[in-house]
Amino acid sequence: MDINNTKPCPIGVFDSGFGGLTVLREIRKAMPQYDYIFLGDNARAPYGTRSFERVYEFTLQSVRHLFDRGCQLVVLACNTASAKALRSIQQRDLPQIDNSRRVLGVIRPTVEKVGELSRTGHIGVFGTPGTIASQSYNIEIAKLHPDFKVSGHSCPMWVPLVENNEAAGEGADYFVKKDIDALMAMDGNIDTVILGCTHYPLLLDKINRYMPEGVTVIPQGAIVAASLQDYMKRHPEMEQRCSHGGSCRYLTTDNAGKFSAMASLFVGTAVTAEQITL
Repeated sequence: MDINNTKPCPIGVFDSGFGGLTVLREIRKAMPQYDYIFLGDNARAPYGTRSFERVYEFTLQSVRHLFDRGCQLVVLACNTASAKALRSIQQRDLPQIDNSRRVLGVIRPTVEKVGELSRTGHIGVFGTPGTIASQSYNIEIAKLHPDFKVSGHSCPMWVPLVENNEAAGEGADYFVKKDIDALMAMDGNIDTVILGCTHYPLLLDKINRYMPEGVTVIPQGAIVAASLQDYMKRHPEMEQRCSHGGSCRYLTTDNAGKFSAMASLFVGTAVTAEQITL
């Protein structure tokens, strides 16, 4: 492919469900000049309890769909997809599809930030069962910060609470406090906690309420946005291949009306989605 003849196209942002919208919101806040296409594979969500093979298969299908729509750069705004599919897509599939295109994840930028924030080197990670079982954060943190100790705890109730609009309810208080207590019981020296699921920022008020004093909580959206800004500065050739119209389209594999109503809770503005088939 002659990239000089490639028509500029939107940046693709993918998630298995709705959580990636919290990342998209921060990216658009930091980089409003670009066009975006968000794709949520809501019909097959959640990914968190699925096998590595199935998450890879589904994620690759979604990435290919965004590529077919012209996207030169796709962000996996999903921790499970970043944990279970990103490396395979980067190493196995991109060379065959188009080696000039890029797929980026949310785990590496988050891990890079941890080193700046932690004083004790004791890190906690909240995530879906799939993300925690993958040990992805442990592996990435060990590469950059081999002396750090990582404790991961899965929170299977947090995503359903958010998606059933119960983030502000008393039930959320119970589960948030229970899971924070469980994580801190694993290692009382934890001073930095990664919210390793893009749904979790919608529970941030309650998380901060029950988190012990002095513990820093890291939502991913702003970190991923800053990392993407830096990526564009370092790769002007990719920046030129991304269109600059300030627009955003929303695609879902599930009911468009249902998606639009839920998505508005995540992005804070009205959303009109389009249903697609992968």
